[in-house]
Amino acid sequence: MKTTNTFSLQFIIRTKKNNSREAIIYARINANKKRLEISLKKTIDPALWDNAAECVKGNKPEAKQLNKYVSDVRFKLMDCYHELQMQNKIITADAIKNLFLGETKIENTICGLMQYHNENMKTVLTHGTLKNYYTTEKYVKLFLEKRYKTSDIFLSELNYQFITEFEFFLRRTVPLDISNPLSNNGIMKHIERLRKTVTLAAKMEWIPKDPFTRYKLRFQKTEREFLNAEELSLIENVVLKKEKLERARDLFVFSCYTGLSYIDLINLKPSNVIIGIDGEYWIKTSRQKTDTPVNVPLLPPAFSLIEKYRNNQLVSNKGRLLPYLCNQKLNEYLKEIATLCDIKKYLNFHLARHTFSTTVTLANGVPLETVSKMLGHTKLSTTQIYVHVLEKKIGEDMKALKQKFAGIKSTKKDNAGNIAS
Repeated sequence: MKTTNTFSLQFIIRTKKNNSREAIIYARINANKKRLEISLKKTIDPALWDNAAECVKGNKPEAKQLNKYVSDVRFKLMDCYHELQMQNKIITADAIKNLFLGETKIENTICGLMQYHNENMKTVLTHGTLKNYYTTEKYVKLFLEKRYKTSDIFLSELNYQFITEFEFFLRRTVPLDISNPLSNNGIMKHIERLRKTVTLAAKMEWIPKDPFTRYKLRFQKTEREFLNAEELSLIENVVLKKEKLERARDLFVFSCYTGLSYIDLINLKPSNVIIGIDGEYWIKTSRQKTDTPVNVPLLPPAFSLIEKYRNNQLVSNKGRLLPYLCNQKLNEYLKEIATLCDIKKYLNFHLARHTFSTTVTLANGVPLETVSKMLGHTKLSTTQIYVHVLEKKIGEDMKALKQKFAGIKSTKKDNAGNIAS
């Protein structure tokens, strides 16, 4: 652990409020731009103190005795500083004081907190979510190194300034993954994860107050991209010479017709295909992210893909319903497929879920409530994020409305004609 080298020591006096002829000697510690004072519990006449030399004037035995005591304290405080330095501990005025006074107070650090959170959340959060927390931890450590020239700080040092400076750092820094640049919403997600971690520390009373109290996350509303019917057809029918691309396409298309996320699709087994109440084939599973039940009737394109891999030994021997590809490779192959199909949109696997909610279901008259249920959402407002009112649908709805108005106008003319005759 790197530590700051900013350290200085000074001895001063302060006169008593009720007696200006008597002063107390203090040791002033400056470390990491913060300072505190320790009373030596020794008093002298202020006129006998030499501010420049930081000692008592004169050669009297009392002066020599006090100066020796001040010198001993100086040596011990310097020794405490060097001991913290040798142990690679964070050097603060409080840490030096505690070591000098023999106090063994253990103070938690920001990196220690994040490690504690991530370790304890392994059985609670999904692998994908936990991976995001690890990435946030890396950015925090990089920020500490660049901004504070240290690898860790105490939680007591967190404040509003730390949070805002961390945000500015994320906006200026080179992303850890060049292919995944830090957008505004991406930056807000990192700060949101840090906030959740620090809030945990506040609940456990590791810090006296939550520094995020006055900070407001600023997410920007974004349009969720999806494939239209023509683009989906292009991907379904494109001839792919590489087997890995064909498998990636099949997984993507299956998601387009079922709305399943990557992890839920990959976890599918033959037992997840059931006969529903209508006598047709359904996918019955639950979302790994929320453990919410998901029941989706199998549309013909999705069912044909199940049939395609039914007798594939590489699939069946693993107890899977469909072939396996890791998410990273899957998204790489989808970019190749997008190029082959001349699709300019940023094609990734999650786009399939948007396509299911928009092009496959809502655009074909499936009610929002039904789509929400199939997506495994617990709130209708979550589904509305995926909703896109297609121009084609608007045109069809307005055409029907025009015909309705045309009928009303025609009726009025007929009625007017009858009255005139």
